[in-house]
Amino acid sequence: MRIILLQTDIAWADGEANRLHCDRLIAGLSGKPDLLVLPEMFSTGFATEPDGIAEKGGEPTSLGWMRQKARELDCAVAGSVATEPRAGEFRNRFFFVKPDGEAAYYDKHHLFTYGGEHKRFTRGEERVIVEWQGWRILLQVCYDLRFPVFSRNREDYDLALYVASWPESRREAWSILLRARAIENQCYVAGLNRVGSDPSCRYSGDSAVVSPKGALLAESTGPTEQVLTAELSMEELGEFRKKFPVLKDRDAVSLCSNDK
Repeated sequence: MRIILLQTDIAWADGEANRLHCDRLIAGLSGKPDLLVLPEMFSTGFATEPDGIAEKGGEPTSLGWMRQKARELDCAVAGSVATEPRAGEFRNRFFFVKPDGEAAYYDKHHLFTYGGEHKRFTRGEERVIVEWQGWRILLQVCYDLRFPVFSRNREDYDLALYVASWPESRREAWSILLRARAIENQCYVAGLNRVGSDPSCRYSGDSAVVSPKGALLAESTGPTEQVLTAELSMEELGEFRKKFPVLKDRDAVSLCSNDK
């Protein structure tokens, strides 16, 4: 599977400008992706005070735009949007959209209490895995990266996607944890972080795609807008898991409402 990450700057609270900017970046892509990934709250920037910023209704504008891009590119498109599905209820919602328009979503479970995200947003309770082109993909958002039990691989996914607005001041933790999640869960990990700044933080990107052995298959080269591309091999993943079956010795956990 060919995965492309768009490491972008984000104009604060300007959905139209951000979608148009993504349009321009997508128009310049070299080669067709199977999966195109956008950052956390890619249409607005990371907002802990969502009034007047979050997109309203069950079909937010950015979701319609993602459906259009998925259809045009004939690929899956994934990214997080600040939404208000019902009046006064805010969600950090990670959409995964297929070319036929089918859309799944994961609501961020670990809200960033240090930044006050929990005060206005409602956390999700479901652990969400989507299937695409034979791959089982775990959807995760930013702060989720710090909680390994929630993302523990129960032999039920092959790729973990993390989209983020991870501050420059904690960039070392981001890079280390991405590799740790790949190694401990014997899976591919793709971590996409934004660049630029908002009213609260600066962001350095440091986006990466990591192999199940912890090798960097793609990584950003600085705090600038970049397109990262990586080829993921299900055959290589299967061979590695068969040769070195770490997941067979995992500890049993039970955390969320759809745990088995």
